[in-house]
Amino acid sequence: MKLVILDRDGVINYDSDAYVKSPEEWNPIPGSLEAIARLHREGYRVVVASNQSGVARGFFDIDTLMKIHTKMIDAVRAKGGDLDAIFFCPHGPNDDCNCRKPAPGLFKEIADRLKINLNNVYAVGDDERDIMAARMATARPVLVRTGHGRRTLRRSKQLEGVPVYDDLAGFANALLSGDLPAAS
Repeated sequence: MKLVILDRDGVINYDSDAYVKSPEEWNPIPGSLEAIARLHREGYRVVVASNQSGVARGFFDIDTLMKIHTKMIDAVRAKGGDLDAIFFCPHGPNDDCNCRKPAPGLFKEIADRLKINLNNVYAVGDDERDIMAARMATARPVLVRTGHGRRTLRRSKQLEGVPVYDDLAGFANALLSGDLPAAS
């Protein structure tokens, strides 16, 4: 199975320090939907693994989060792609859960549900916690400069050996052109 794991905010859509709290606030980063569609057409299953602490903080509820995800799925489908699944952590930073990145719980859930070893699966994120979670789950982390990516590049000491791309489209181009080894 060819699989790619994507963070949501800052990778697929613009992030906000005030949180993406409604479908109206969810706006895709240029080229991200097309990148997902290209991956899908080339036989990759694409899943999302996202921290959504706005739920625990009371900024939005699960129903609103589902509406945001429906908008995202519809936007991807309108470009000819699909998302195979969306995994999210609704907990806050002090909830001591195993699913909030940098913990590897979301990745382990993906591996369990899809019955796949994540050793050769690329996980694209924009934050150090995305990189750390991917590594702990034995996935292959990738950083994009969108979202918090530029800040992560300046501050993180966790990036040795991590490929860096301008955006999700740059990653997809590299993977599909063979500039990155295909996940197996």
